[in-house]
Amino acid sequence: MEENIIIPNLAGLERLKKVISEEGAGNLHVLTDFDRTLTTAFVNGRSVNSLISILYNENYLSPDYTKEAQALHEKYYPIEIDPKVPKEEKKNAMNEWWTKHFALLIKSGLNKNDLRRIMNSDRVRLREGCSEFIELLKDYNIPLIIMSASGLGVDPIAMFLKKEGKLYNNIYIISNYYEWDENGNALSVKEPIIHSLNKDETAVQNFPAFEVIKNRKNVILLGDNLEDVGMIEGFGYNNLIKIGFLNENIEENLEYYKRNYDVIILNDSSMDYVNSLLREVVI
Repeated sequence: MEENIIIPNLAGLERLKKVISEEGAGNLHVLTDFDRTLTTAFVNGRSVNSLISILYNENYLSPDYTKEAQALHEKYYPIEIDPKVPKEEKKNAMNEWWTKHFALLIKSGLNKNDLRRIMNSDRVRLREGCSEFIELLKDYNIPLIIMSASGLGVDPIAMFLKKEGKLYNNIYIISNYYEWDENGNALSVKEPIIHSLNKDETAVQNFPAFEVIKNRKNVILLGDNLEDVGMIEGFGYNNLIKIGFLNENIEENLEYYKRNYDVIILNDSSMDYVNSLLREVVI
């Protein structure tokens, strides 16, 4: 087995693959994060943490953005990670954080044309093998649900996939939606707001994707952090294969990923294993 692939329970994974294969592509959908999952975590040796980080690092946002965003982070992040805070209280705090951050982005000059420039540059790249992955899903008419709590929402993901020639009809993007004026300036964000603690498949019920996947009870989930496993909460699946990309800080995090994912792909590696698995269960 490739040294960058770790499978904590091989027998269990093989059982899942067998059942999903027997039930066929018509019962399968794929649920994935976007940043650092479908895209690489590093470009030219530099970490790409988020699209927002590119915006402020390259001065697309006003100078006071970083200071104000950091103040919000210092207030709300401790609530997000505190295990003693009840989940409902956390959700309310996250909704408040995202709402204030959206208002800050709008005030700081978020512009759709700047997003387009970034997505058309080489600052964001598909993970090696991801083009083949997307083509396989299209060929077998398997829905690909991209779920992102990104502060920049649906538009840059759609722009990027369009640039790559991969914005197919089987792809559904669930994220936050901005309203833009005629000059591309952000005006507001539509409700409901998707944040880190409600980024799960309960949100799908508010989107057209739900009608497509509600009877597809077998799921392959892809993510790059531990919270991404929660995307499946609220969806009544039958069989689930969870694949996690552990892109950095491997020694500190590997044991946690092994407890939460069926397959762990290390070191910002390719989608080759995912493509091999997908071919096994649908061909």
